[in-house]
Amino acid sequence: MAAAPPPEPLLVVTGPTASGKTAFALELAARTGREILSMDSMAVYRRMDIGTAKPSAADRARAPHHLIDLVEPHEDFDTARWCAAAADALADLGRRGKGALFVGGTPLYLMAFFKGMLESPPGDPKLRADLAAREAAQPGVLHAELLQRDPAAAARIHPKDLRRLVRAHEVLQQTGQTISSQQRHFDRADWARPCRIAVVERDRDELHARVKARTAQMLADGLLAETEAIERVGGFSRTAGAAIGYAECRDFLRGRYKDPLELRNRIRRNTHQLIRRQTTWLRRLPDVARVPAANGVDAVAAALGLG
Repeated sequence: MAAAPPPEPLLVVTGPTASGKTAFALELAARTGREILSMDSMAVYRRMDIGTAKPSAADRARAPHHLIDLVEPHEDFDTARWCAAAADALADLGRRGKGALFVGGTPLYLMAFFKGMLESPPGDPKLRADLAAREAAQPGVLHAELLQRDPAAAARIHPKDLRRLVRAHEVLQQTGQTISSQQRHFDRADWARPCRIAVVERDRDELHARVKARTAQMLADGLLAETEAIERVGGFSRTAGAAIGYAECRDFLRGRYKDPLELRNRIRRNTHQLIRRQTTWLRRLPDVARVPAANGVDAVAAALGLG
């Protein structure tokens, strides 16, 4: 009996924020009849539209989108839930005979889905609250301690990234092992799910110029009002509230910035830091096609074997 043919590789378009990956992916999906599976950790939240650059109604008319608007901003949502939702969406596409195109810039979603989920302990709300309270009472303490106990993780986590700092300490206290040691399987060469990945790249100055324009547009489109509306009805979970754009708007509404100019500059600065973290992750990916954005959508198509 002949062996079953290997599965066709899943197609992925990724890249840092403001690289232009979403526009390229939308064009490819429209050309090929594929449906888009969003790989964006903040697009899962309903009503968080402006700050996540969620696809417009016109975009969704060109190509169906999945894995967006899954939960309310006050709800908890994590990588495991996204991976389960992605597997369900992929199975549905298979039943309907439709191809998938994964698109997004959340490296942890990409790594967890295509290399396999980490075996890590569940969240402990009391421990998380205690750690957050320690950080609030003594800013910088969690990063300083992590630097001593898990320097590899400390090097990857920004000192103000409370969510990731708390998780690193939570894993340490619950398992006695560092989170960086548990993440080493992400560095293996193989993929749990066969895939073909195109990373859209731009140089630093171009990315910064695009972030500048994007931030100004989001604020002009009403990002602050969108944040206020969510705060009035349900508020934000710890994860949703840390989203760049919304976190700064929440600080502005609490009077922590002197004027809208500082708000704008904080969003831009924190977006640049996010891009650096995304780029670090993406540089670790093996066997991917790195496509300069200037080469256009046809180059992305060729990298994915759609040419």
